[in-house]
Amino acid sequence: MFTFTLNGRPFDPDDFRDVIMEAAVNKVKEHLHEQISSIRNPRTGEFTVVQVSGTTLENISARVEASTELLKLVQERLSPDDLKRTTLIDSKASEAHKAFISYAWEDRDLAKRIAETLQSNGIETWWAEWEIRVGDSLRQKIDEGLSNCTDFLVLLTPESINKPWVNQEMDAGLVRKIESQARFIAIRRNLAARALPPLLRGMLSPALEDFDTDIRQLIYDILGVSRKPVLGALPSVATTIASEYSPAATAIAKVFVEKTQNAAHSDPMLPMGELCDATSLSQDDVPDALYELGDMVAENFGTVMPTPELFVTFDKHFKGWDPAADALILAADLLNDASFPREPQQIAERYGWKPRRLNPAIAYLDGRKLISSLRHLGMGPWIAAYLEKTDATRRFVKSRQ
Repeated sequence: MFTFTLNGRPFDPDDFRDVIMEAAVNKVKEHLHEQISSIRNPRTGEFTVVQVSGTTLENISARVEASTELLKLVQERLSPDDLKRTTLIDSKASEAHKAFISYAWEDRDLAKRIAETLQSNGIETWWAEWEIRVGDSLRQKIDEGLSNCTDFLVLLTPESINKPWVNQEMDAGLVRKIESQARFIAIRRNLAARALPPLLRGMLSPALEDFDTDIRQLIYDILGVSRKPVLGALPSVATTIASEYSPAATAIAKVFVEKTQNAAHSDPMLPMGELCDATSLSQDDVPDALYELGDMVAENFGTVMPTPELFVTFDKHFKGWDPAADALILAADLLNDASFPREPQQIAERYGWKPRRLNPAIAYLDGRKLISSLRHLGMGPWIAAYLEKTDATRRFVKSRQ
């Protein structure tokens, strides 16, 4: 008597169904995650942060965190069905900056100058003499300013560092920092960093000596303006084009576009090191760029191979033709001309195109299931042996008229 087991247990049809369903759900989740997480901002290099959840095919959902600019690209790349189950979260969205300045009375003039400069540069600033009026509760007003601030600033000088009131406000500011409710910025004037309390020595405490220069940098820090120098020109291989992919991914694609003979699968196969040398990209940048290119490339044991879809996407940027436009010409002729050849060699002869140009047009139609194609061994330089029109071909041509 035979006994069937599944996962070490006696076979039960319900268990088998559950295993198949779980595998299907995991496959869909993995595909959705890979599809979204590979989308990259071509200007900044930012990737999305994706969380995919769900236990059935019906309740699979994705949560995507990215900048506003990258979220727009996600919306363009995803299908309407995938967008319906995707929540887009702007990682850069935040409330307006509200600064609270703590200072000693002896430093009033400098504190006022700081407050006025911040306020005039779009940073709403709580400064005692603006906020507290006759009859107001001093404690309540200060508590209100502290509880609403996003940036707690304390002006530390030889006069203020030992003031009890300033230290109490610093305690409140540090609590907000610990609770991730505000940034804590200690501004030094005529005070060495070594004179700070031990808890503050581990923080960046900008000195305010050259007021105009230092206050400008303080404003930039509050607003999150990068300290990086201006981005220089890209290497010639990464010439900027109107591509939806990053310069790094575009540079790698350009190498394949220029080196391929027939725009076929795995034509050519290039070692990772050769891609680094050809693009001047680092060993970290190349894998990120390949990840961004997704199914347009395959990597195996350090060797990278293009798929025909790479040439479909990038030929228009670096060659004298657009595979999508060529595909429409080909589809229309297949549809409208009963005598039009079905074998690529004959089609190429009619058009005067080499395999390098015709193959991407075929790949465009075949990859989008707009034609039916036949493949077999020994196809020579072609990616298909025979082409045939379908109802999808008719719909495609009709929709482009």
